[in-house]
Amino acid sequence: IPKKVKYPPGYTSHNRVKLIKGGADYFDLAERLINKAIHSLHLQIYIYEADQTGARITEALLRAVKRKVKVYLVLDGYGSNKLPLELIETMTTAGINFRWFEPVFKSKDFYIGRRMHHKILVADGMYALVGGLNISDRYNDLPEQPAWLDWAIYSEGEVSMELAARCIQLWPKKKIEKPPLSYFKHWKSLLPNQEECLARILINDWVRNKNQISRSYVELFHRTSHEVIILSSYFLPGRVFRKNLTMAAKRGIKIRLILGGNSDIKMAKAAELFLYPWLLRRGIEIYEYQKSILHGKIAVFDSQWVTVGSYNINNISAYASIELNVDVDNERFGQSVKSKLEEVIEKECVQITTDDYSKKLNWLLKFKRWVSYEIVRLVFFLFTFYFKQERSSTKKTLPI
Repeated sequence: IPKKVKYPPGYTSHNRVKLIKGGADYFDLAERLINKAIHSLHLQIYIYEADQTGARITEALLRAVKRKVKVYLVLDGYGSNKLPLELIETMTTAGINFRWFEPVFKSKDFYIGRRMHHKILVADGMYALVGGLNISDRYNDLPEQPAWLDWAIYSEGEVSMELAARCIQLWPKKKIEKPPLSYFKHWKSLLPNQEECLARILINDWVRNKNQISRSYVELFHRTSHEVIILSSYFLPGRVFRKNLTMAAKRGIKIRLILGGNSDIKMAKAAELFLYPWLLRRGIEIYEYQKSILHGKIAVFDSQWVTVGSYNINNISAYASIELNVDVDNERFGQSVKSKLEEVIEKECVQITTDDYSKKLNWLLKFKRWVSYEIVRLVFFLFTFYFKQERSSTKKTLPI
């Protein structure tokens, strides 16, 4: 009798995965998944806007409802607060099951509580997209407007079933219908052994005592032996993450960071720039993305382990928001992700060196960045308190 294979904690093996770049590729695939759904659709999104991209996804969901597909839509009460009530009424009247992820307390002026930062789409409990993309034109390729740089994982198999189960947790049990297990049994019989891929879902929800993504980064830093590539928006690592960066650099690990050259949140970028000297002193390479706004959250360790999802490397993701990532342990997939990130470095980034940084730095700019860093740290410290934004075009939602 052959011995049962032991996998690392949390991983399942019957999976197919593919890295999907944000923009047209992502939204084309999302629409196809919605159009092909037979039984159920789960969509959990932080920001859902009533723009061209939002209208496209809404229309696809409404078509699914007409096919008698059970559609469950959960939006964050803070990130999606600009969504018109008329559109929500149209959805619910058509038969879409709609829920807000609500805070602990809110009023006209204040929002106190966690944010649901998930970006998940699951069709029929078997086919899923997980990443950092919201439903908005900013994340889509439109004429004369390149999409913000972002990534997602498309998955089929056991990990998608776990994602469906995670989505179901946010619904009252009596109000949701689970997909038949026969879907998975049929799919599993078609999966060749050589295509099996280890994958797992990880959750950060500090209020619920879950810090799986934060711990996974620490684990991967300890396991890596030669190189790390991290692409991260709003990169403001906390004490534990900085300690692990330092330890890895001292062990001779080559660390490359892909950060945004431009940012939609100027103060957050100024705070990030304040950390550059600290990073450069440790031999960590910094590459700034130039083509558009960088919004992705993806890392690859030793061309073997990959993590992709909604988790930003800062204390809001670590301690305030509910985050979800997918980890993949597969050499072929890891190599492909590494190649894609190296292509971004080569074709769309400029490297920041110590000399380049020092030439542009004066005492006033250094002071400004220090002030920005301290202010952002204070905001992160007060992570459960958010001013609810007015419905005004002059104010912007922090899309992290």
